[in-house]
Amino acid sequence: MNRPVDAFKQRLAQAGVVLNEPSSTAPLESPWFVRALQAFSGWLAALFLLGFIAMGVIFVAESAAASLVVGGILIGGAFALLRTTQSDVLEHMALVFSLAGQLLVAWAVVEMLSGVTYLWWALLGLQCVLALIMPSQVHRSFSAFLASLALYMALASNELEQVAIGLVLLALTLLWLNEYRWPERIKMVQAWCAGLLVGLLVFQGVVLSGESSWVSHHSPVVWLGPWAASWLSALLEALALLYVIHTVLHQHSQPAMGERLAIYGAIAAVAVVSVYVPGLGAGITVLLLGFAISHRKLMASGILLLLLAVSSYYYWLDVTLLIKALLLFVMGSSLLALRWVLLRWLRSLKPAERSDQ
Repeated sequence: MNRPVDAFKQRLAQAGVVLNEPSSTAPLESPWFVRALQAFSGWLAALFLLGFIAMGVIFVAESAAASLVVGGILIGGAFALLRTTQSDVLEHMALVFSLAGQLLVAWAVVEMLSGVTYLWWALLGLQCVLALIMPSQVHRSFSAFLASLALYMALASNELEQVAIGLVLLALTLLWLNEYRWPERIKMVQAWCAGLLVGLLVFQGVVLSGESSWVSHHSPVVWLGPWAASWLSALLEALALLYVIHTVLHQHSQPAMGERLAIYGAIAAVAVVSVYVPGLGAGITVLLLGFAISHRKLMASGILLLLLAVSSYYYWLDVTLLIKALLLFVMGSSLLALRWVLLRWLRSLKPAERSDQ
């Protein structure tokens, strides 16, 4: 195997091509099953250790101040451990300690505020801070996922749970399409996006199960009605879809006015249908986002979101089968029209590219 490589290098050297070979070899990564076993070991060890500690300090749960202090110590210890270790076992142990600390902090917030009205907003702020400062990709993904859940619960207390889908989708789109703007923070942005994507899948699963409103009606203040919340969520999903298409089109020459109006009309049709089919616009946006950045996992997640949205819509008993069929027909026609416009625009670009060459 080395002889053909050496011969090829020799021919390149004779042709005047200089190869800059790295002075050190790249570190070998452990296989995924080894890392999974190490992660399981870390969680098991951390849970046993936390159980042993909890038996001696059970009085902490009786005091809000003590719970807050001990929770802060656990989170700080997890942060210090993550900064000094490169082991998967210790990383997941630190994650378990951090989650236990967050649970104690949440318990302290409930005791001090005498309810859960502002609990989810406080947890949302805490998870955002942890997603920013924790030096661990796994912890950042967990924090982003928990932040999306906290946002969902906070909005659901005011009957705005559908708006959480649009907000998380818009944040996911903005982050993933701008990950290379901050080269030193690419892994951090990817970790956030992974957590937000899991949050989107969980939201759609809740909608499919028919339990999307089980956390609502906790607050006497209702900001918007269910119909207005659906339209606001559809508007946010349309903005995310528009941003994806605008980013793709910006990489080439701008389409003509008629083609641009057709694209905007298709996006508007998707937004209208998404009011009646929650999550459909999110699935289309994630699927197109995956195509735009050549990300297979994103494309698979978009397909899964579409399947969940259509499945939940199929079992929606408030609408007749005729209305369901008409809405799906409008959605399919809009997507086919959007595809036809984009293909026509791409074909018009080819003669211009050949003339430039």
